[in-house]
Amino acid sequence: MTTWITVCDTCKRPEWTEGEDTITDGEQLASLVEAAAAGVPDIKTRRVSCLMGCKHGCNVSIQAHGKLAYTLGDFIPEQDAAEGIVTYATSHAASETGQVPYRTWPQAIKGHFVTRHQPIPTDDTAE
Repeated sequence: MTTWITVCDTCKRPEWTEGEDTITDGEQLASLVEAAAAGVPDIKTRRVSCLMGCKHGCNVSIQAHGKLAYTLGDFIPEQDAAEGIVTYATSHAASETGQVPYRTWPQAIKGHFVTRHQPIPTDDTAE
């Protein structure tokens, strides 16, 4: 099953200065994640304008149909962060529920979790 990495491309870290910086931190992180995910089975990426986690920029979400979904933030747009995000997403894709054992988390994502969301109920399980 495909796991999606959604990257907020409008995120700006506090050091970002309008006028001096032409590319947002989110755009930088998105490019790095896209490159790290290129050719990785069961992983797709997309960019969105705003995940509404400005206090935690740079933000990404990890999600797949029928699985737990996660929002992660406070990333510095660097290669290590991008590789950690993709490695975690690969484990998410391999997990039946989307839950990944902590002991297998890449160091680059530890301390970056903001929220966890339960899967949306299917029509036949909704009340």
